[in-house]
Amino acid sequence: MEAILPVEGRRNVLVTSALPYVNNVPHLGNIIGCVLSADAFARYCRLRGHNVLYVCGTDEYGTATETKAMEEGCSPREICDKYHAIHKEVYEWFDISFDIFGRTSSPQQTEVCQSIFLKLLENNWLSEDTMQQLYCNSCERFLADRLVEGYCPTEGCNYDSARGDQCEKCGKLLNSTDLIDPKCKVCGSTPCVRDTDHLFLELPLLKEKLEKYIDEPYVAGSWSQNAVHATNAWLKEGLKPRCITRDLKWGVPVPHEKYKDKVFYVWFDAPIGYISITACYTPEWEKWWKNPENVELYQFMGKDNVPFHTVMFPSTLLGTGENWTLMKTISVTEYLNYESGKFSKTKGIGVFGNDAKATNIPPEVWRYYLLTNRPEASDTLFTWTDLQAKCNNELLNNLGNFINRVLSFIAKPEGTGYGSVIPVSPDLDSHTLTLSLAETVGKLIEQYIDAMDKVRLKQGLKIAMAISSEGNAYLQVSIYSSFYSLMFLLCTISIYALRISEFSKLFNGYAGE
Repeated sequence: MEAILPVEGRRNVLVTSALPYVNNVPHLGNIIGCVLSADAFARYCRLRGHNVLYVCGTDEYGTATETKAMEEGCSPREICDKYHAIHKEVYEWFDISFDIFGRTSSPQQTEVCQSIFLKLLENNWLSEDTMQQLYCNSCERFLADRLVEGYCPTEGCNYDSARGDQCEKCGKLLNSTDLIDPKCKVCGSTPCVRDTDHLFLELPLLKEKLEKYIDEPYVAGSWSQNAVHATNAWLKEGLKPRCITRDLKWGVPVPHEKYKDKVFYVWFDAPIGYISITACYTPEWEKWWKNPENVELYQFMGKDNVPFHTVMFPSTLLGTGENWTLMKTISVTEYLNYESGKFSKTKGIGVFGNDAKATNIPPEVWRYYLLTNRPEASDTLFTWTDLQAKCNNELLNNLGNFINRVLSFIAKPEGTGYGSVIPVSPDLDSHTLTLSLAETVGKLIEQYIDAMDKVRLKQGLKIAMAISSEGNAYLQVSIYSSFYSLMFLLCTISIYALRISEFSKLFNGYAGE
């Protein structure tokens, strides 16, 4: 199949979803937080006639993979192969329309990542420093990121399973030595502190470039508010040099003689995965990623990924001095919680992709429910009773009822219906009710387009359902079936006005094909 490339004179939209880790099966919170939200928007853009490339893939390097490999008694490569296949199967079942679903453990990832690093080194945006890091004497290794857990040191949090790089509960970025009562995730021993040399990205020196980019007219106002708040909090606190190397084996090797036994930190390396996955798809990847004049980049993710995409990733690209396509719009979700608590991959709490499939509830129902419950401005809650209520009261009683009433009437034999052929009506303007419906729906369509252009997916779905309600009301008032034999022309006008094929396009992004 010929690769999708930017087209001169068309609106070229590059859509990315945060790359899911390959250390577990994705749960519903992961799915709505990135891949499904991005899919709904990508489908909308295609419907509008834009030239779209939707890029995603599995994030395969770092301690998450090493830890899972230790748990399952196999190699990191075997873990990646296993869970990449699981993720791919889940997303296919949910009808996610990726143009590319790749992986970061590829030669292209190594090539692109090392190339960017060498540019940063050449441009003097990197520094060296000795830092203290936790070391497990029993395992004889440094404990980076997820290889160590302890109590979060953040005041008021005190979460007992904070990782060595970030607290899952409060979202605060951490150094492993900040943890209170840390324990090795592998053997449970209490680690000691040792010195180790690392490379740092000088974010303070890149701040001016970063802020200039954030203030660009094409960026300003196009980020979701939670992304703006999280980014401003980082900038207000003051940017600090960020370590970009780790004492690990599974990752992209650092192309530097002194640091050749280290790999890149996953949050330096992972966002570069969007680029390398595109490079796996086409050798002409630069037409997407080094073409800011003709390409608009939209990125979707959960709120815990924000600073890596609004601060670290753009700073990294800006530091190379090359003409990268930088993010125009970021759409960030809060957390989808489960019943009385949080979804958790590590603790197995919630509904996972394979669980959703096992319920025999169709994927389009799951898609609808998750998107109508999308946590755009605040956390939302998944409950089984709410799923049942929305399915019955909204999908069946509103949308399903409308579609069924129209299609079942059209399907009736000629004389009582239209023999399964949508009638052509030459005189739509003669029906007062139809004119009123057209005016109302026209305004709703304008609102729908405005909401979707601004990536307000939840609002777009609400408006689409309002159009369905208008269709139901129109059927009631027009009493279409009762005047079939008496006023055939008016009945034909009514049925033609309710063309389901056109109406259903509004739901393409929400329900899938």
